Amino acid sequence: MINLNVFSEEKAWSKKLKKKDFFFKSICDAFPKKYKFLNKKISLSLLLSNNKKIKILNKKFRNKNKSTDILSFPSSKKLKILKQTYLGDIIISFNFMNKPKSQTNREFKEKIIKTFIHGFLHLLGFDHVKNQDYLKMLNEEEKIYKSVISKIK
Repeated sequence: MINLNVFSEEKAWSKKLKKKDFFFKSICDAFPKKYKFLNKKISLSLLLSNNKKIKILNKKFRNKNKSTDILSFPSSKKLKILKQTYLGDIIISFNFMNKPKSQTNREFKEKIIKTFIHGFLHLLGFDHVKNQDYLKMLNEEEKIYKSVISKIK
């Protein structure tokens, strides 16, 4: 079971996403079985932020002086899923999710789902530095996304 702690420091999130906790919990509940971690207590934190704040974090922790759509901070370099495991932290920028401003609310939510899945996989140790790792991560993202979309529409 995944326990998700959702925090928000950007008011605009509440205008576009009414029940933030429920929305992200429903994404996790719709994950394929292998990512639900049944009979385990898995937890992570999600911060809903903006470009200004995420840029500061990106500069501090990745030495990149620019905003980005998402940052993931795994709790450890070598992940071991135990009975009780804290995966880490994910930060998502509202400004990136809300582009283009003309997108529908459904498109906005689909983008958030894809981005959240991407960050979740980073917490599990996936990366996309090498092309073969990129393809492996992309494949997992697509599997999870299809599972989630089929269950929460």
